Amino acid sequence: MGNDLIALDRKARRELEQLLTDGNTAQKIAKRARIVLMTADGHGVVAIMREVGVSKTTVWRWQDYFAEAGVDGLIKGRSKPPGRKPLSAAMKLKVVEKTVKERPANATHWSVRSMAEEMGISHTSVQRIWAEHGLKPHLVRSFKISNDPDFVAKVEDIVGLYVDPPEKALVLSVDEKRSYAGRSGRKAATNPRCQITTSA
Repeated sequence: MGNDLIALDRKARRELEQLLTDGNTAQKIAKRARIVLMTADGHGVVAIMREVGVSKTTVWRWQDYFAEAGVDGLIKGRSKPPGRKPLSAAMKLKVVEKTVKERPANATHWSVRSMAEEMGISHTSVQRIWAEHGLKPHLVRSFKISNDPDFVAKVEDIVGLYVDPPEKALVLSVDEKRSYAGRSGRKAATNPRCQITTSA
């Protein structure tokens, strides 16, 4: 709950009124000043909400913060907690390597949440890493594990061609699969499929 009444000395009132009349004052700071001035003048929360155009919790927040930090607090605002540090390249590499080279103990492939728990990161971070490297172990029946020591670097190179191809690049993707005759069950000729991607 906010303060029902705020007592202002002359100095604080003058500073708040200057914030309102100064055309260079940011709108959000002017609103905070008006909330405090109206509170000091005896206006109720509902009246302040209507006049300033803010929610009840916003009125309470700045009433309380003014009592705690004064005019300077209204100008500077509440400090925000530091954001979460981005994942390092080394951690991303570990996730990719574990995805393509290892299997979880009790499953055929990694899920987003099992990988997140294993690596001690959020499941959204795992989703982003897999998307960046084109990995979808949870969408195929048998995700193939690679023993190639350079597999991760190769994946990054290949995915990079599609995500950010060089100027005027021509990318050829050939996927050779065998097909079968529908009724006889006889193996038909190999049917290569070719995908061409160009960059303007």
